[in-house]
Amino acid sequence: MKAEYFKYLLEFKRPSGTSRGVLYEKETFILEISENEKKGVGECAIFRGLSFDDRPDYEEKLQWLCENIQKDSEFLKEELKEFPSIWFGYEQSVLNLKHGENLYFPSEFTEGKSPIIINGLIWMGDIHYMEEQIQEKLEKGFHCIKLKIGVDWKSEHEVLQKLREKFSKEKLELRVDANGGFNKEEAKVVLQQLADLDIHSIEQPIKAGNWIDMAELCAETPTPIALDEELIGIIDFNEKKKLLQTINPQYIILKPALVGGFSSSDEWISLAEELNIGWWITSALESNIGLNAIAQYTFTKKNPMPQGLGTGSLFVNNFESDLELRNELLWFKI
Repeated sequence: MKAEYFKYLLEFKRPSGTSRGVLYEKETFILEISENEKKGVGECAIFRGLSFDDRPDYEEKLQWLCENIQKDSEFLKEELKEFPSIWFGYEQSVLNLKHGENLYFPSEFTEGKSPIIINGLIWMGDIHYMEEQIQEKLEKGFHCIKLKIGVDWKSEHEVLQKLREKFSKEKLELRVDANGGFNKEEAKVVLQQLADLDIHSIEQPIKAGNWIDMAELCAETPTPIALDEELIGIIDFNEKKKLLQTINPQYIILKPALVGGFSSSDEWISLAEELNIGWWITSALESNIGLNAIAQYTFTKKNPMPQGLGTGSLFVNNFESDLELRNELLWFKI
């Protein structure tokens, strides 16, 4: 078995606003392993500034994996535990080598028989840009929209109010993602304002790492809270359990590239279900290679909620896609 990798820079069609600033490009690494003239492809989808493994020796570790690709997978997993996005790419490559073509998790989804329902993602910007995006999603038939908030709450609140005046919660599910944009006291006010508008949930209202404050918010909140960045960097199974038991959120959101691939996502899901915590899966600005693998994985988990897999059309120089979005339904192209 041999392996090699190459770096790839994804360029945004339009700079995308988050509470961490505006994104113009997204760096990623493609891993290819080959054996007996067969090839497996995966994406080591590092997210600079957010990934637990955003560190100077990242490429060095990727090169180490290529040199040690024949070693036992349990040994590699232990060695790569602090490099979740590299492990994520390795898992994909091995699955793709096994199943061939563009397959990672063969199912009715990859046979083109069943789709995945996704939410429409609205990026931050001025009020007109946000409204423009929302109108576009509504015209395409989305029934669940997720808005990034936490930069200019007054304007963002106005957008949500206008939406609710037009569409009831039965017609349109609204989710918001604060990316840790509020402090605890601000969050308490915002949570009530969101509840008044029948908002489905808010992701990461305060910065990750403040378990006690987050636990207090989750215990009292009138709007369900979903943990997102909070899960990043939690490697040990018992530590995962401790986090969920301590904070006891209403939901967790799994980004396989950031939490340690599919095996780690499986651990989070099993713990969440044991503790009666809801969950869904989202992409994290992967190329179409990683997004395809995540979508195939997501389908196998049989979660009926809208999933967050709508990031495939953001880049001008993406790889060819195996996925096709028809209204709010994500299909596998056959």
